[in-house]
Amino acid sequence: MAPAHQPKRDSMFISPAYAQAAGETAASGGIASFLSIAPLFLVFIVFYFLMIRPQQKRMKALQASVAAVKKNDSVVTSGGIIGKVTKVEDSIVEVEIAPNTRVRVVKATLTDITSPNTKPAND
Repeated sequence: MAPAHQPKRDSMFISPAYAQAAGETAASGGIASFLSIAPLFLVFIVFYFLMIRPQQKRMKALQASVAAVKKNDSVVTSGGIIGKVTKVEDSIVEVEIAPNTRVRVVKATLTDITSPNTKPAND
């Protein structure tokens, strides 16, 4: 008994037209994968310009003001202590927080420095 349907030998292989079309989709797949990643790059760029870069500028300005702290400057520490600088050393600042009450504070913990020459905004 002979099989009812014999497949043709040519149909077992992919025709050249299908093979060429598959190659084109693989090439366009690279572009499609790039386009799917492009929004992530865009979000990173936006975050850089809106968040990271301004924060770096603020940190540089704070480091410069901490390095330039001098006697009679008003300072705020990271612990929330507000006082007036009475003595400056290499890495330590002596801060008067009340009359005749002085504490030694590490310069790196200073979060705000105000020069005594600045006037309040409402004067």
